[in-house]
Amino acid sequence: MPASHAIPIRAVLWDLDGTLYRQPPLRKRMLFELGKAALKQSPKKTLRMMRWLRCYRHVREELRDLGHADSPLESIQFHVPAQRLETPVQPLEDLVRYWMLEHPLPHLLKARYAGAEGLLERLQSKGIGLGVFSDYPVREKLKALELDRFFSVQLGATDETINAFKPHPRGFLEGCKALGWEPEEVVYVGDRDEVDGIGARAAGMRCLIISDKQTGPGFVRDFDEIGRRLGV
Repeated sequence: MPASHAIPIRAVLWDLDGTLYRQPPLRKRMLFELGKAALKQSPKKTLRMMRWLRCYRHVREELRDLGHADSPLESIQFHVPAQRLETPVQPLEDLVRYWMLEHPLPHLLKARYAGAEGLLERLQSKGIGLGVFSDYPVREKLKALELDRFFSVQLGATDETINAFKPHPRGFLEGCKALGWEPEEVVYVGDRDEVDGIGARAAGMRCLIISDKQTGPGFVRDFDEIGRRLGV
């Protein structure tokens, strides 16, 4: 995506997990934390914890096919795996929120991509609008990453105005609307072409996918390359 594209870039909408921070070191750290927890509880409880988290992740991926849901996704994402596991909803929700949303927060900053803060500063100084749209809640993670000050728009897929997981285009379009620009004037930066790329293109946006494995016009390796593609 060359910076000389005929339509100027007015804003950049970002994914969060795997895009503003590197997931491998965080996953390694969380495996260590899970191991420590396992030492303090019975093997049966540890196996149940792992089974519940795995089921929740699988269901979240399956729910991508649901599109724009008729009922709140915030509730569906917990009720479906709870039914599948034949367990009450609340204990599952508490477990997921602790291990997937709360416990990782202190470790996010160390996993933040090198160059992320500098690039965001350069974009902001040029008057480029900045927002985040993620499948997961973003506000506490952005604070933990010490990047929240850059983003005037902070959206999650389970927000009432969206209620659709990627690659459904609704969240991308809501992000553009909140930023105040048409989709063709906004670039989306993510890390999964099969989710972020497909959704952004369906919304009429240009996109960049950060990856150390895939190459091509829409793929970038690091934040230096993102900056070059965005012309900053």
